[in-house]
Amino acid sequence: MRRGGPIVLAAVALFGAAVVGLDRLFPPDLSRYRAAGIEVLDREGRMLSTLPAPGGVWRLRTDAADVPAHLREILVAAEDRRFRAHPGVDPLALARAAVQWVRAGRIVSGGSTLTMQAARLLEPRPRTLRSKAIEVFRALQLEARFSKDEILGIWLTLAPQGGNLEGLRAGALAWFGRPPARLDAAEAALLIALARRPEALRPDRHAEAARRARDAVLLARAAGAGGVTEAERALALAAGVPARRQPMPRLAPHLAREVSRDAQPGARIASTLDHDLQRAAERLAAEALPGLPGRASLAVVVADIETRETRALVGGAFGDEARAGALDLTRAVRSPGSALKPFLYALAFEQGVVRPESVLADLPLRFGAYAPENFDRGFAGRVTAADALRQSLNLPAVALLHEVGPLRFASLLKASGSPPRLPPGAEPSLPLALGGAGMTLRGMVALYAMLGDEGRAAPLLTEARPPAERPQVLAPRAAAEAAGVLVQRFPGGGAAGVAWKTGTSWGGRDAWAFGLDARHVVGVWIGRPDGTPIPGATGRDLALPVLARAFALLPAAPREPLRIRAAPAPFAEAADRLRLLFPMAGAVLAEADRVTIRAAGGRRPLTFLVDGAPIPAERARRETAWTPPGPGFYRVTVLDADGAAVRAELRVR
Repeated sequence: MRRGGPIVLAAVALFGAAVVGLDRLFPPDLSRYRAAGIEVLDREGRMLSTLPAPGGVWRLRTDAADVPAHLREILVAAEDRRFRAHPGVDPLALARAAVQWVRAGRIVSGGSTLTMQAARLLEPRPRTLRSKAIEVFRALQLEARFSKDEILGIWLTLAPQGGNLEGLRAGALAWFGRPPARLDAAEAALLIALARRPEALRPDRHAEAARRARDAVLLARAAGAGGVTEAERALALAAGVPARRQPMPRLAPHLAREVSRDAQPGARIASTLDHDLQRAAERLAAEALPGLPGRASLAVVVADIETRETRALVGGAFGDEARAGALDLTRAVRSPGSALKPFLYALAFEQGVVRPESVLADLPLRFGAYAPENFDRGFAGRVTAADALRQSLNLPAVALLHEVGPLRFASLLKASGSPPRLPPGAEPSLPLALGGAGMTLRGMVALYAMLGDEGRAAPLLTEARPPAERPQVLAPRAAAEAAGVLVQRFPGGGAAGVAWKTGTSWGGRDAWAFGLDARHVVGVWIGRPDGTPIPGATGRDLALPVLARAFALLPAAPREPLRIRAAPAPFAEAADRLRLLFPMAGAVLAEADRVTIRAAGGRRPLTFLVDGAPIPAERARRETAWTPPGPGFYRVTVLDADGAAVRAELRVR
């Protein structure tokens, strides 16, 4: 015995070295386990969307903690009662299987432990004695590398569930429409049974066979030992089986593809979206689509003003080829129309060019060859800056941009994180006041969030991460005044205390509506993805009703309207002074049959002169018509009854 001891020890050592060597030479292949699908979660960890694993297989990583305790107990009781005790191989089960094989002349039971099954799922092979030997070796390797719960995780991730479904999370979602944590005993037993013969027991094709297999798991294997009471077992046996497969979660499909583009297989990506709000926003979009013009689509973004976290994002009509549903239209560069005006007015308020109560002239203007018009081609005359913004008048906006400077306005937009997209080599110019640049829906929503955040700018977030710095790009008072001016009731009724503004690009190609309350900012875009016009379309008619419905989905957080103060006495006096509204000094006019000279203020009757010669005018009016005799330079003068005079030099080409 003493002499044989060293030999035995040497043999054991040699065997151990051989096992270690084989283990290192032939490690278990975990590639199938790691090649799981990608999941996108909402801000509370709820599943929004899933993307399949390579090859189109719905395989979702499933840990032991992802399933309820009763499912784990039923699984162990049904498949491997000594799972927690053996080292990966159960000699008793293998001996029983061998005896049954000899007696029956065929394989009656495989004697495979859950660890051996996990090994087979990692590396599928034909069921032969050689394969069984490899499974034994692989099971020992897995037990040496992983804990029991980790081995369970491999089985739970790879267990076939019928068709292109693998793993109990995929099975639970596809057959019951909910995660495995919410499965009852009968549902858990069905998924465990499915793993044995996934095609023969598919409940949508073989309902009775699936029911019998489920009941067998509950009755023959799981009774008593599986953590199921008699009452629960009786209830489970009375339950039916699913008749059809449920669609896999697919909320926020555009964002899901965006955030998963560079993600590793099996990643779980935490987004900033809210599951319930996202579902409601997609339902709202689906209800609005049938009422839109042909081939038109829509996009919606909802964000939290304080954190800039996106709470809902509808990128378009996903799956609808006629509406280019694969495109994420929240990132499309389009003309925002009048939706940029609030930021121009805010800049003018900050610089002291005007105040909300300042009186502006909505009259014909020409800046060289540029002659803007109002949407309705009419003129409102004298209006306050607040009313000009609310009514979205074009001429006062262009005049304000002429005062503050297009470059300065473009710099504000850029500093806010949403630079205007211009043609190569182009410089910001006066048409920028009316949307003469490209913007995205996400960028515009970020701008309106800045307006609601006292002039602090920050980009929108779609993934969970620390908030970005919010630099001050606009004076808080100016931002609050611009937002306060826009607080008004929705035309068709809706949430109160929302500041909103619409925009329409040339030809009705883009219809926009934006709104903000004290907590949220919402943006809506409607148009054709290919950019073709929609005759007669406006932001007010198409996008604003959708915006009002979107705010109805949110908890109320009303914003206070701006209370316009009466004009101070010096300003009131200035408003009554004689002023020449058109033509402006230095104006260049194209040769025309007739020009309307307009004045404001002063005591009537007014006298109109061109180069010192009076022209006919009605005594009660502050305007008159004049026909230039031809090209050249002219001086226009207007006198009031008190002798006050205003003049302007102009050129007719």
